[in-house]
Amino acid sequence: MAMTQSQGVADALTRRTGHAVELVGVTTQGDVSKALLAQIGGTGVFVNELRDRLLSGEVDFAVHSLKDLPTAPTPGIALAATPARDDPRDALCGPAKLADLPNGARVGTGSPRRVAQLRALRGDLEVVPIRGNAPTRLSKVTDGELDAVVLAHAGLRRIGRLDSVAEVFDPDQMLPAPGQGSLALECRADRPDLIELLGTLDDPLTRAAVTAERTVLAVLEGGCSAPVGTYAAEVEETLHLTATVAAYDGTRQIRMSASGHPDSAEQIGRDLANRMLGQGADQLMGERD
Repeated sequence: MAMTQSQGVADALTRRTGHAVELVGVTTQGDVSKALLAQIGGTGVFVNELRDRLLSGEVDFAVHSLKDLPTAPTPGIALAATPARDDPRDALCGPAKLADLPNGARVGTGSPRRVAQLRALRGDLEVVPIRGNAPTRLSKVTDGELDAVVLAHAGLRRIGRLDSVAEVFDPDQMLPAPGQGSLALECRADRPDLIELLGTLDDPLTRAAVTAERTVLAVLEGGCSAPVGTYAAEVEETLHLTATVAAYDGTRQIRMSASGHPDSAEQIGRDLANRMLGQGADQLMGERD
């Protein structure tokens, strides 16, 4: 999937600017480890090696899934562009919609956020922790090991596997991860030429939405493995943001919304997160079975 995403960015950059792009594959800790993300450090396991190569000058820019990026700024690294976002929603892959799965169905996901929201939707489910790339996870359904798995709709589209989708979760059912469906293009902060070049792919609507979402995560001090869901979208020049923190067992959640001008995306996210903290969001994030 990473190579497919990167090739799409390379092709778009060449079309937009005329500059040829050579892809350089980099294997990260998150790619090779079979442990759950929370066990190997969570945020950063997919990006640290790429950033090392950026800082050393081995590569000019890196393409990430934005939801994998730590929210704290990294010295020497610039987020040069957030291209137009794909569908940010989660998708259930299997033979039937969630409501039609049998009682006690086994549903696989490696995300505490999805675990918490799945259990809130159906407390009878057996939610099974899984790792691996999308084809590996999908094979667990076709092989009969699991009844269904939950994956990002955007990733399934990028690898041409939308045929596996039984249901796409509306944000009212399951809020996606902050930045889900969006890519991030990073380069060295001391390369204004690259920042300008990559900036030709930046989408202001996407940047405002993901800025609000990721600010919620940053203020809550959660990483990519925290049970935090967010979704922001602009309607008639107003940015609407919704966020949730759910207990891991699905029995409780704090869900709030806020709106404002897209230029104030960071402040909208900060204010919403502080309201959630006032309702005990930090305690919910720290709970486990």
